[in-house]
Amino acid sequence: MRAFKLLRKRKDGTLGPLFINKKQRVETGKWLKAECHPTPGFTVRPGWHTTHKPDAPHMKTEGRVWAEVEIQKFEEFKKPARQGGMWFIAQKMKLTGLIWDAE
Repeated sequence: MRAFKLLRKRKDGTLGPLFINKKQRVETGKWLKAECHPTPGFTVRPGWHTTHKPDAPHMKTEGRVWAEVEIQKFEEFKKPARQGGMWFIAQKMKLTGLIWDAE
């Protein structure tokens, strides 16, 4: 299924998660399995957190990009409209290559 992922764009041009396992590099065109990395201050919800549309009004956009992704083995996770509405927590994710600045 197609979804969208907000990612951090590093100064060297690589992409990575916003908060959990921040050192990970997310590559285009490669299926990535979800891992569990408990992080203080965050609820443990193992999986790739993605949205049904590129919209997350509660998140800052500076230094971040939206990426179109394919997801597999996912659960729907209803969030308030002010947080973008429907989210998906996927066990597998692949960046399709369509990436644009979130700002």
